[in-house]
Amino acid sequence: MKAPQAKKIEKILEIHGDRRTDNYFWLNERENPEVIKYLEEENAYEEQMMKDTEAFQEELFEEMKARYKKDDESLPYFFNGYWYIVRYEEGKEYPIFCRKHKTLDHTEEILVDVNVLAEGETYFEVGSVAVSPNNQLVSFSTDNVSRRIYTINFKNLVTGEIFSDQILNTTGKAVWANDNEHVFYIRKDESLRAFQVYRHKLGTDASEDVLIFHEEDDTFDVNVFKTKSMEYIFIASSSTVSDEHRFIPSDNVFAEWKIIQPRIEDLEYSVEHYEDEFYIITNADDATNFKIVKTKIENCSMEHWIDVIPHRAEVLLEGFEIFRDYLVLEEREEGLLQIKIIDEKSQEAYYLPFSDPTYTTYIGINMEFDTEVLRYGYTSLTQPSSTYEYNMKEKTTQLLKQQEVLGGKFLPENYISERIWAASRDGETRIPISLVYHKDTPKSANTPLLLYGYGSYGHTVDASFSNVRLSILDRGFIYAIAHIRGGEYLGREWYEDGKMLFKKNTFFDFIDAGKHLVKENYTSSAHMYAMGGSAGGLLVGAVVNYEPSLFHGIVAQVPFVDVVTTMLDETIPLTTGEYDEWGNPNDEEYYHYMKEYSPYDNVEAKDYPHMLITTGLHDSQVQYWEPAKWTAKLREMKTDNNLLLFKTDMSSGHGGASGRFESLKEDALEYAFLLKINDH
Repeated sequence: MKAPQAKKIEKILEIHGDRRTDNYFWLNERENPEVIKYLEEENAYEEQMMKDTEAFQEELFEEMKARYKKDDESLPYFFNGYWYIVRYEEGKEYPIFCRKHKTLDHTEEILVDVNVLAEGETYFEVGSVAVSPNNQLVSFSTDNVSRRIYTINFKNLVTGEIFSDQILNTTGKAVWANDNEHVFYIRKDESLRAFQVYRHKLGTDASEDVLIFHEEDDTFDVNVFKTKSMEYIFIASSSTVSDEHRFIPSDNVFAEWKIIQPRIEDLEYSVEHYEDEFYIITNADDATNFKIVKTKIENCSMEHWIDVIPHRAEVLLEGFEIFRDYLVLEEREEGLLQIKIIDEKSQEAYYLPFSDPTYTTYIGINMEFDTEVLRYGYTSLTQPSSTYEYNMKEKTTQLLKQQEVLGGKFLPENYISERIWAASRDGETRIPISLVYHKDTPKSANTPLLLYGYGSYGHTVDASFSNVRLSILDRGFIYAIAHIRGGEYLGREWYEDGKMLFKKNTFFDFIDAGKHLVKENYTSSAHMYAMGGSAGGLLVGAVVNYEPSLFHGIVAQVPFVDVVTTMLDETIPLTTGEYDEWGNPNDEEYYHYMKEYSPYDNVEAKDYPHMLITTGLHDSQVQYWEPAKWTAKLREMKTDNNLLLFKTDMSSGHGGASGRFESLKEDALEYAFLLKINDH
């Protein structure tokens, strides 16, 4: 079967005296039948080229699915008189949200059964479920397109009645006031930016809702939330580098909103409440890796902030949890997360012990203030996700729940994890790499290795367990994560050194990590593969332009590859809010720097590795036409005979398929692709 080739329609894009020719610009016409025809032709081609793996894909899918409990349920947590649980039933794709009054022996009450709501839908997701303070009402939000635009609905939990109130075009979140009749929610603008907060009164039409706050700066998004104490409702305005918070008491929706600290460029802060004070995590006063301050509620602007946990240059402060007698910190040092307990009475401070060479841990759901018990989560590349309860007074630990791996084949001791460090080309930087492999897998030039990376927005890809990943580990693959700059693995500066005019460090770190793995004989270029999604798709897209022979194949999931054109189009979702990450190409310096690494703009006539590129037609984060254009240009330019496959999910968006197990088919396709090309 001959590979499809999109037709060329010349489009000249000119700015700063620079002309770019974009022959595939027309693929952004979502309603154009020729665009849909091209996407369907590519899907047919992908299906044909992978036809010899269909039985294997099905085998992988069933194998992955078999490791999961079909009737699994979340660990219950107690809040406001009820135990809350999310559970799945065998044979059903979607969750059931439920609760039990006071004890777990009490009769179950179903809040929302997503399986019922999703009947007849090709895609369906519930964004959030929120119960009113009096426990009698629930709001829930739904999206059946996968554009992350949610409709909020309301239900009476006493009668089961679904209210006629419906609020369209929201982020999905609803925050209840303490009067049990008002909620606050967020609307999106045409570019899908969260920009307005409204107040809705139950039983009234949404057209009567009151606009509370309008964020006019298009580089900022808004969020609305309630403090853990349930005493205050907050509106947070945030850009990539700045924050502003305003609040009212939860029991007075008509109160005047008070600002904690007006926005200042590069001042970040977030807030939690305790008694008559706010606790704030912030980078104020050059606290690059953040510190915790507190301030009285009545005088809460910056000049009143008092240090509680001072800034430490070697420790990134990622989060905290307040209890009546304890303060718990989530810290990152030398890349590894740690949980620190501080006894506020005795001032004793200590860390919970963890032993894996690379892992992740996190503070769990802790809704109670007056307790000695901390819930936290732990996972590593060889240890399934676990939730523990730690008694901060008795210093005892209890395992509450561990992710079950069914099928009878998995034993943690059969897998080895490591953390190694690669030298970067600058001669000064060391790049951490986390690895996992089966104990029977040798390190050799013939061993296949999958290197994963992201490296943007300060998002850190930590070493965590994956049920799905076992399918390639058990088939002789080594799996590696490159903790490259652009994330915050080694602190805030690690992020700063991988954004804006330092973005190329992200790509070069990944390349240097790959070369180190080859040099240390974990694998060879003939058997090394790269994978990344979204901004990680940009990563692997840039890397194959810089070093096309370093990897034998790549998987680019919903990749952000047309950087310059997208960042010049303010109508596209997320663009303006991204200027603090990538820079604004309306500025000539940023334009030329972006153009130097943008994968689409740098496709050349040369050999490329095997490539599988995926997207969703309704993707709201990275528009489908970016990978479509990239694929078309690669087809036109590349000089090799390697596989180039492009698959569009015609019914989903950025997160892929919505069902619990349906998304495993995407994993099965990716693994079948890697195993297929590794055999060639």
